[in-house]
Amino acid sequence: MAIDAFFLIGLMMALGYAFGRWRLLPANSAEALNQFALNVCLPAAVLRFASQLSLDSSLLALIAVPWLLLLASVPLVALIARCLKLDDSERAVLLLCVPLGNTSFLGYPLVEAFLGKQGLPFAVAYDQFGSFIALSTYGLWILARYAGSERPSTALVLGKMLRFPPFLTLIVALTVMPAEPPSMVANLLERLSDALLPIVTLAIGLQLRFRVPARERAPLLLGLTAKLLVLPLLALLLAALFGMDSLMRNAVVLEAAMAPMITASALAISHRLAPGLAAAMVGFGIPASLVTLLGWRALLNVL
Repeated sequence: MAIDAFFLIGLMMALGYAFGRWRLLPANSAEALNQFALNVCLPAAVLRFASQLSLDSSLLALIAVPWLLLLASVPLVALIARCLKLDDSERAVLLLCVPLGNTSFLGYPLVEAFLGKQGLPFAVAYDQFGSFIALSTYGLWILARYAGSERPSTALVLGKMLRFPPFLTLIVALTVMPAEPPSMVANLLERLSDALLPIVTLAIGLQLRFRVPARERAPLLLGLTAKLLVLPLLALLLAALFGMDSLMRNAVVLEAAMAPMITASALAISHRLAPGLAAAMVGFGIPASLVTLLGWRALLNVL
């Protein structure tokens, strides 16, 4: 399953890159694809998976980890931005792509492949109550702060959250959505959510440039180092501090080690925040994460 996911990602990104290079699609195709994914496919995925979750007290430590990593990543990105003298749009991309990982559409199949089906509930809890809510709150605040014309007041961010379709569907999924909806509804949600990964990776491929401008190489390298190496190490330390068992610990570390979140990159691109850097964080981060994830799995196996 993990091999299938990486093959699909590689194929769609290659197609997107070829289509963009040969100008086979309209110039605004990437933005249109991103908007469709964010407003249709992602809400379908939230309804499909979040409605199956049930909170348990044993998961509270796990859910705390992505939020603690988010808190740690903000000063880390600030340090990178200060050292490299990044502009606001580049800083915003790192603030989105370093703490927010691809913990669902890469995380689910990879955690299942590495740990078996028993590790999947931990991946879902980490993603839905960590990464996804962080995207819907912190992520929207970053967009309001760096891409909006108004100061990001609480009212402004709350307004954006309540107009953000994935956040609204999360509320529906956790309140009124049945865990087992009618088969026609379930099949529709499955088809729409399964389309998310190919659509957003095609959009990333359309934006991808392998000749990264000299100015963006250092933030790209340091951003991916922070995402793929520093944050998983912090997650490993937190797991030990919270006394997690080996299965939960392994799931937490692997989720923390996932490549930058495609949706976060898509949001940055759609708001015209350093689109080249945003695309590169995902375009280079996904293949790099394949290597680093194998390294983290090997380390976890000997601990």
